[in-house]
Amino acid sequence: MTKLRLAIVGAGPAGIYAADILLKAERSFDVSIDLFDHLPAPYGLVRYGVAPDHPRIKGIITALRDVLDRGDIRIFGNVRFGADPAEGLTLDDLKRHYNAVIFATGAVHDAELRIPGIDAAGSYGAADFVSWYDGHPDYPREWPLDAESVAVIGNGNVALDVARVLAKHADDLLPTEIPANVYEGLKASPVTDVHVFGRRGPTSVKFTPLELRELGELRDVDMILADEDFDYDEHAQASVAGNKQIMVIDRVLQSWRKRETGQASRRLHLHFYAKPVEVVTDASGRVSALKYERTRPDGQGGVVGTGELREVPVQALYRAVGYFGSPLPGVPFDEKHGVIPNHEGQVVNPDNNEQVYGVYATGWIKRGPVGLIGHTKSDAMETVEHIINDLGNWWAPESPSEASIVELLESRGIRYTTLDGWHALDAHEIALGEPEGRARIKVVDRDEMVRVSRRES
Repeated sequence: MTKLRLAIVGAGPAGIYAADILLKAERSFDVSIDLFDHLPAPYGLVRYGVAPDHPRIKGIITALRDVLDRGDIRIFGNVRFGADPAEGLTLDDLKRHYNAVIFATGAVHDAELRIPGIDAAGSYGAADFVSWYDGHPDYPREWPLDAESVAVIGNGNVALDVARVLAKHADDLLPTEIPANVYEGLKASPVTDVHVFGRRGPTSVKFTPLELRELGELRDVDMILADEDFDYDEHAQASVAGNKQIMVIDRVLQSWRKRETGQASRRLHLHFYAKPVEVVTDASGRVSALKYERTRPDGQGGVVGTGELREVPVQALYRAVGYFGSPLPGVPFDEKHGVIPNHEGQVVNPDNNEQVYGVYATGWIKRGPVGLIGHTKSDAMETVEHIINDLGNWWAPESPSEASIVELLESRGIRYTTLDGWHALDAHEIALGEPEGRARIKVVDRDEMVRVSRRES
């Protein structure tokens, strides 16, 4: 019987779901799957992109762990995909050892926001901040938290995560898996006001009711909203009446408008109909204010500018306007949209739209950084179906044995980690948290992660 040796680059939800779906799919051939990730631990953005105080969302890890723990998928962590064989694997390496590859590398960098002053000192990408507070091993251990007033640009879930972590008292994060250096940084933060800006109105936000509710549960934080933002036009009224999610969001926001304010030590301001136009800087080039244009509804769900400009003094700013994918050596890439060009997961050459045989994509690197876990599963199903049907166009590897890839990694001196190693690291982090009554304390240093995973002294 024909056997498919499949490599999947990216061990987050997209890659794990693709492996699981293929193994369960009806097919006429055997399957052997190897998952590769540049991080020593699996789960991608579920581990390094979800705020530490989101245990319900992190419950997704339980489902992903169940898939990996079946034992029919091998995982190799701390292996980079790139142009340098000394750091990991190249596309040529994969062609020598596998019949096909799925790239599930996600999107981890911030999309651009092109307004004057956006590159000023004190202006940051939300993705970098998220990676810091989630203990990503490839980011600095320190983060400058010296601002009393902070702006967050965006009306999606990431914007709310960033705003919540900034406004929340650090002690309230202690029951979570927050790394020690992050706790100390947030504990010393002098922040009193966090301002969230969105260019549309309250009925056009992109965050979910769950995220919004959690924002209003912060201890000793007042929610500040402006009455002028809630003079709904007919389109907004129809949205509230006709969409359950918008109805719930509106109900939450309206309840906050009725709260008494003025007693809390911190305030979280939601600014709607606020289109950022410039980051104002001081004489030293640091962020000093956000200038925005007041917008108004256009009657069709959009907004138009009013020409009225306002400024809010801030000393730091975070842009949370979306994620953007990164190019991979030797793989086609769409620079405009930040994705691998593809047709339903089959990678195509952007010059002639012809299929690049043996190369596939799934998840955010396939469709862009939108959608939730359900979209990731349907993405994977679509891609897997094409892999099955493309049997006649698979690569013909020179050395397809399962042992050969292990020999290659070891010959290059790559300190790869395995599923057994992840179990060791997982147990170690849980043990670190136990004396303090915490779920775990996440290991941040990459070398330490590798040493624990490989059970090295």
